[in-house]
Amino acid sequence: MFKYNEVHKGDEVSYIEALCDRVERSLDEGLLPVDVFSDEKVFRAEMERIFTRTWVFVAHDSEIPNSGDYVLRKIGLDQVIVTRDPKGGVNVLLNHCRHRGTEVCHQDRGNASHFKCPYHGWIYKNNGDFVGAPDMRQAYGGRLDAKEWGLLRAPKVDSIHGFIFACLDENAPSLRDYLGGAAWMLDCIFNLHPDGMEVLGPPERFIVRADWKSGAENFCGDAYHVGTAHYSATLSGLIPGDVRETGPNARGYKFDGGHSFIGHALHDWFGPPFAFWGYPPEVQEQFDLSRFDAQQIEMMKKVPPTIGTIFPNFSFLRFPQPARSGEFPMAFTNIRMWQPSAPGVMELWVWEFDWKCAPQRHKDDSYLAGQFGFGAGGIFEQDDTAVWEGIARAATSPWNRRLGTQLHYGQLRVEPDPDWKGPGEYYPSIYGEYCQEAFWRRWLDDMRKGGAGQ
Repeated sequence: MFKYNEVHKGDEVSYIEALCDRVERSLDEGLLPVDVFSDEKVFRAEMERIFTRTWVFVAHDSEIPNSGDYVLRKIGLDQVIVTRDPKGGVNVLLNHCRHRGTEVCHQDRGNASHFKCPYHGWIYKNNGDFVGAPDMRQAYGGRLDAKEWGLLRAPKVDSIHGFIFACLDENAPSLRDYLGGAAWMLDCIFNLHPDGMEVLGPPERFIVRADWKSGAENFCGDAYHVGTAHYSATLSGLIPGDVRETGPNARGYKFDGGHSFIGHALHDWFGPPFAFWGYPPEVQEQFDLSRFDAQQIEMMKKVPPTIGTIFPNFSFLRFPQPARSGEFPMAFTNIRMWQPSAPGVMELWVWEFDWKCAPQRHKDDSYLAGQFGFGAGGIFEQDDTAVWEGIARAATSPWNRRLGTQLHYGQLRVEPDPDWKGPGEYYPSIYGEYCQEAFWRRWLDDMRKGGAGQ
């Protein structure tokens, strides 16, 4: 059996290496093998080579404000408990007892000083430390080593503007280094007020039979689909304006590391009231712009980031949209995680956020606006998830697999703006698929590095 497993593992590694070679050659030609989606071997490799080595968003400070607060989250396939301990520290703990491995926590959220395993009663503090077990003298001859038998703890946990990330690789760079120039952009999005943002409710969760990468790469740079996939929103009159104008008014911000954002020329497209994402005067007047440089302020006034992805699976959306059909558009902030569940299946987690300083009426309407467009029943969400499920089916098509079908990623090249003074690159047009290419090249790099030495 051992020999069989070794051969099987070797075959799988060879398969991934060969696929990576094909992906690199294809990207050089503006193509992408369909095999990267909905493939069991690829999925297993992603869980090991990407999600155990990159920084992954797990929670927001406002979800665990008090000592003992916790939420259950995912890093790849691993369920983790994100806790606030009595000292105010944040811990990200693997939700598996060290005795026989069963889960010690079964509530999505709550407050607890300790976690007790339901199988044999081993008990842990909410920082993960082992406390004790029933009948320790009779069963073990005395106390067990508390440090050795505590819950496994993510070696790296850090936050930016209240957004908590964890990394399972103790040798990984710091969160700020991992984000690189994208941290400059996150400052603009989440640091406009010293009190920051807060969640407006628990995350909405729903299953989508699509590859997690379809959502991540769409949000990193695809405004091309809006005029087609979402045109029903215009035809039905549910939103004002013509969605076909979205692509021509979109711009691109690309940073190292596979992180990128779409920006929209809201000021020129809709008029001066839509500077700073179209926040109303009573909210804008509370923003503190003294912490930003001239390029950031100009960007937020004219072409603010509206959609983006932090590699691998954290995405952001802020856009003016009605809270109810026929109402004046307002800015909402939607955060989403493309949680991988199985080959060709993801669980989509969606949070609605607003500024702590905003009036309650604005928070209520912001929540409705986000859900109206991008909740489980949102008018745009339904369009996106339907077409992404089609990609997953294409990837499992015996016909496509037999022919080695490649997907088209070859739009005309767009050159970055040479006068851009911020980090990364700014592109005056979203056409060109440079952000999607950067996402896939980062994916390729991690799939190769993660397999080194196997």
